[in-house]
Amino acid sequence: MRLKHFAAAAAFTLTATSAFAQEVTLRFQHFVSPASANPTYFMQPWAEAIEEQSNGRIKVEIYPFMQLGGAAPSQYDLIRDGAIDGGWVIPGYQPNRFPEAEALELPFMTTKSAEEASAAAWDYTQRYLMDDFADVHVIAAHMHGRGVVHKIGAPVATLDDFSGLKLRGPSRTTTMLLERLGATPIGMPVPQFPEALSKGVVDGGVIPWEIAPSLKLGELTDSHTDVAGDYSLYNLYFIWAMNKNVYEGLPDDLRAVIDANSGLMASMWAGRGHDTGDIVGRDMIAAEGNLITQFSEAETDRIRALGEEVRQDWIAEMDAKGYDGAALVAAAQDAVAANTGVAD
Repeated sequence: MRLKHFAAAAAFTLTATSAFAQEVTLRFQHFVSPASANPTYFMQPWAEAIEEQSNGRIKVEIYPFMQLGGAAPSQYDLIRDGAIDGGWVIPGYQPNRFPEAEALELPFMTTKSAEEASAAAWDYTQRYLMDDFADVHVIAAHMHGRGVVHKIGAPVATLDDFSGLKLRGPSRTTTMLLERLGATPIGMPVPQFPEALSKGVVDGGVIPWEIAPSLKLGELTDSHTDVAGDYSLYNLYFIWAMNKNVYEGLPDDLRAVIDANSGLMASMWAGRGHDTGDIVGRDMIAAEGNLITQFSEAETDRIRALGEEVRQDWIAEMDAKGYDGAALVAAAQDAVAANTGVAD
């Protein structure tokens, strides 16, 4: 009988101790190389900060290349359904599902500073998108840096050079722009881009500098062209999110650790990582001897004018869907203006 009481007491003590010092492993997933900018300068440091600030009670495992299953466009649903605990989502990979997010992706909407654009993204997300993402827990919302045209062969130097080119685009608004420029847009997630280049499916495409080395664009393309000025040709909107039930099921003190590494600071942190990666990526491509050019101001103005036509088309589309398209564009512009100059 005394042994029974001892065993019961020991079991109670073990249970109480485990509950007090609960340890959690969170599995997050993304779809790019672990050597690319966001995993290197944001995801992994974020995971390390969570582990350190929780005194090791939260372990964050980061899985690249969709190693936990699924495809890049399905990331949001994988998180929502609990197939993974969290991950990196590009809402634009599911066209028309999150239409209000597209305002930030319109041509020449954001500055070329990803940190500034990401501060604007968090601002806009808080005002317009939290209902859209209500079935996950949003940790950060951010943008990448300047969008650049990468191409096999000679660079695009004028607007006319786009004519007939098959170019990869990451989102609906970007493919709208490419079509307006005279190209044949082919929408695809970034993991498919290298194979599409190598097989001649596309002549090039648009992505930021930071991802170019991990996709081996120094070998697969020959020229790289940016627009003139302070604003990016296009941009892409991301969220770093986790399963809502997993987040809400954490003990209060562990949830507080996640909260301390969320919001505006995390969004800017992610954007800053892209800015760092853009410098590194551009330098690596330049070292391979590829031609790096920039449209003249006059040609950039011609492209910008077509970008404005895309913006007006988008506003009309949104109005037809029951949204106030002009108000969404104005809100995105206000968020960008309010956060220009916030970068270190």
